Amino acid sequence: MELLRVSDISLVEREATVVAPISFGQPAHHKLALAGESGAGKSTLLQIIAGLVQPSTGEIRIAGERVRGPHEALVPGHPGVAYLSQKSDLPHSLRVEQVLRYASKRPAAEAQALYELCRIDHLLARRTDQLSGGEQQRVALARLLLGSPRLLLLDEPYSNLDRVHKRQLQAIIEEVGTRLGITCLLVSHDATDVLPWADEVLVLRRGQLVQRGTPQQLYYQPADEYVAALFGDYNLVRGADRLALGSAEASSAAEATLLVRPEQLVLAGSGPGAPGTVRAVRFMGSYYEVEIQLPENIVRARAATAACAPGDAVVISVAAAQ
Repeated sequence: MELLRVSDISLVEREATVVAPISFGQPAHHKLALAGESGAGKSTLLQIIAGLVQPSTGEIRIAGERVRGPHEALVPGHPGVAYLSQKSDLPHSLRVEQVLRYASKRPAAEAQALYELCRIDHLLARRTDQLSGGEQQRVALARLLLGSPRLLLLDEPYSNLDRVHKRQLQAIIEEVGTRLGITCLLVSHDATDVLPWADEVLVLRRGQLVQRGTPQQLYYQPADEYVAALFGDYNLVRGADRLALGSAEASSAAEATLLVRPEQLVLAGSGPGAPGTVRAVRFMGSYYEVEIQLPENIVRARAATAACAPGDAVVISVAAAQ
């Protein structure tokens, strides 16, 4: 069942297009992510979906009901939709228990279970100004969940958190979907937020939708260099080297290019492929980065061990798709 339907939504401000006309749907329990560089229009689109920003054209429907923008509603926002930004915006100097009690629409036992899920049951007696950034974000999330939303909109929720608090909040959001059955839509510019979590990703650039697909499709089959760069390291191979690499997509066009991830390149001492010379071998922790000079390009590959050294002759090929 489709929970969210976005139809021809656009936003023009001061004669500049912030969001170009875009349409898509999100089924219930489907984890959808909006990705793109800063200024791509991701957060603005999320705020339109939440009913916090008035679109120039189009409409949003949640479970078939139209979302009214702030120009049409006395109180901005839509029932059943919760919006979590990167800033918690909690009331200052109130006890956590007070903040949550005012927001709760759930029985006491359900509320307590939510506090435990959000890892904040030990924080109830503290004041909001005594909380760390990660604790504030978890309290803010619990406050939203107390309203029993059907759709949770997550606007860069991890951007101000350290590694430990980020991992903790990621685990909680995963449980929100599985245990509470709440559908989530995440905005992020960070590949590590999107790739392991999303069922599907929409990539925006300057307000326009440039590619849509599964994380695997966007990672291994990016539409262009912009999409490739969003999701990790890549090599851009031009000219005859592209043909020598043996890519299944290779053509005879001299100007053709190949986007390939470092881990897709296979190093060998001989055999079919593009001949090259090792320029550098760098220890990166969980792998070695090998920089290779091909006849026309420099590429970087990944290897589990330091099996070659600068100056070694190698042959590079592209691993077969799995």
